[in-house]
Amino acid sequence: MHGVTGRMGMNQHLIRSIVAIRKQGGVLLSNGDKVMPDPILIGRNAEKIEALAKTWGIDRWGTDLDEALKNKDDTLFFDAGTTRMRPTLLAKAIRAGKHVYCEKPIATNLNEAVEIARLAEKSGLKHGAVQDKLFLPGLRKLDMLRRAGFFGKMLSVRLEFGYWVFEGDLQPIQRPSWNYRTEDGGGMILDMMCHWRYVLDNLFGEVKSISCIGATHIPERWDEAGKPYKATADDAAYATAELIGHNGEPVIAQMNMSWATRVNREDLVTFHVDGTHGSAVAGLSSCKAQSRVNTPRPVWNPDEKQTMNFSAQWQEVPDTQTYDNGFKIQWEHFIRHVVENEPYKWTLPEGAKGVQLVEAALVSWKERRWVDVPALQV
Repeated sequence: MHGVTGRMGMNQHLIRSIVAIRKQGGVLLSNGDKVMPDPILIGRNAEKIEALAKTWGIDRWGTDLDEALKNKDDTLFFDAGTTRMRPTLLAKAIRAGKHVYCEKPIATNLNEAVEIARLAEKSGLKHGAVQDKLFLPGLRKLDMLRRAGFFGKMLSVRLEFGYWVFEGDLQPIQRPSWNYRTEDGGGMILDMMCHWRYVLDNLFGEVKSISCIGATHIPERWDEAGKPYKATADDAAYATAELIGHNGEPVIAQMNMSWATRVNREDLVTFHVDGTHGSAVAGLSSCKAQSRVNTPRPVWNPDEKQTMNFSAQWQEVPDTQTYDNGFKIQWEHFIRHVVENEPYKWTLPEGAKGVQLVEAALVSWKERRWVDVPALQV
């Protein structure tokens, strides 16, 4: 496991996935056997890595990745480090005969993403990219509504994501400063379009074209040491995409994403889906729906104060099962894929599609036009 001293790698992948799997006794296979992950933590800072390993009961750690890759008993390489280094590290692991699993984006540009995806495909090894949003309770409920035919003909999707990230002068930052420097692999479009690609493709329809404009709303920020720096990366983006729905009908998706917005919605991300037979709004955990027969009749009257409580008119989709951590669920899928060849579709070519949408969005912004997103050949 490489890159697990960072926020995402440590919290979601190490603590809430691998440590949790170890505590539950391993990953259950179809024949009743269990697989117990035996991680070795690798990073540049020996002090941090050793402390992390001791805290979470992990015996093995080190600072030499090349040496770690020589151990034939370690069959899987996971990376949650910097995006710029990811293709190089994945290639090194693949050439060492390791199955690979990684955070997204899988690269900072499409050429590198396709190259590493092709290398993985040709190797015959197992490979996967994190697509955690698909396993969130809110989106799983939304997908259940879709599969049940609740929406009828799906018309549109409206995605609202973001919150205010403190600049660092008045209050401490809550996101790493490199996120706001293009030269360090930062940027809203690079970070989030990879997510939206797999969410759109899997739940609403295949992306066919996109129009996008980015912005750097906050031009100066302060880093972890309290020093000011120029923000060179986009901290917000506003996009519209044309999808081909699962029934072949067109679906329009609107995506607003910003680290310079103050939240006035029920969650940090919401997905509002409208269809001829019903609508739904999902967040990270909850999902509310309104069917055709339960749709109220609002009356537009700008001369009187609105008396209808629109939020109260939606019905909560209930929790009918226990929802485990989304990252952990996908880890268990991938481990079963490696050990018993369980079908697995969240591969590196799927990760490359996310980078493809990133590049299309950046081209759209730069050239101020719609950009087609053709089928990606890997």
